[in-house]
Amino acid sequence: MSDLRRGMARMVGIGAAVLTVCVFAITAVASQDEPFPVPDSTHKCPVCGMVVHRYPDFLASVTYADGHTVYFDGAKDMFKYLFDLDRYDPNRRVEQIRRIRVTEYYDMVPMDAREAFYVVGSDVFGPMGHELIPLRTQADAREFKNDHHGRRILTFQQVKPATISRLD
Repeated sequence: MSDLRRGMARMVGIGAAVLTVCVFAITAVASQDEPFPVPDSTHKCPVCGMVVHRYPDFLASVTYADGHTVYFDGAKDMFKYLFDLDRYDPNRRVEQIRRIRVTEYYDMVPMDAREAFYVVGSDVFGPMGHELIPLRTQADAREFKNDHHGRRILTFQQVKPATISRLD
């Protein structure tokens, strides 16, 4: 790999790490008592354009301080959105994010995305194919990984753009 490519790869990695830390710090203060907003037939995933209410088992969301909520048909597209906010929602900033949620796989209830354990490379597919499967505990993630031939378990902070690009 050339020095230029190595330098660019290092800068992308640093940028992703900074974004992850910012999202984690900002959303850590958000109240978890707030109700999970429910999408209707007009809400589309900003990444893939799919109508999200058809896939409640994989629903994820980002809610901003002004109450605006963006919905996704899975954690994979949620991470794509967060890693490239300027592309998908150029009028929004990471600093404006109040809450990030995913649907926990076993209980099918919303949970804080920062607290989930994500299984990568399993035989369970989401609406857009290979997906990060969010689970509440590390024990649940290990069980799911073993039952569904997953390859890795990652925390929110460990998911990087390269992780997501390997799923497509």
